[in-house]
Amino acid sequence: MSNLTSVSFRIDSVLKNQAENLFKELGMNMTTAFNIFLKQSVREGKIPFEISMHTPNADTISALIESEELLSNPNTVKYDVEDALKELKK
Repeated sequence: MSNLTSVSFRIDSVLKNQAENLFKELGMNMTTAFNIFLKQSVREGKIPFEISMHTPNADTISALIESEELLSNPNTVKYDVEDALKELKK
């Protein structure tokens, strides 16, 4: 008799489809991918990749895009620190 058990959980359907497509391209199914993840977690005694709170949120991403656009625009006024302080004091 096999020593297998079932695990059930809910995930976003779009994420599920994206993951299934990725795993299919890698030559495996979702079950194989999760087994690899679980075995690696147990082997290393941790999540086998970095989990970080340092991912920018939507506001930060928007600000980064805006700053890149400003920097690439030749009409953008640029200040050094001294000039910026003088401008703020006006």
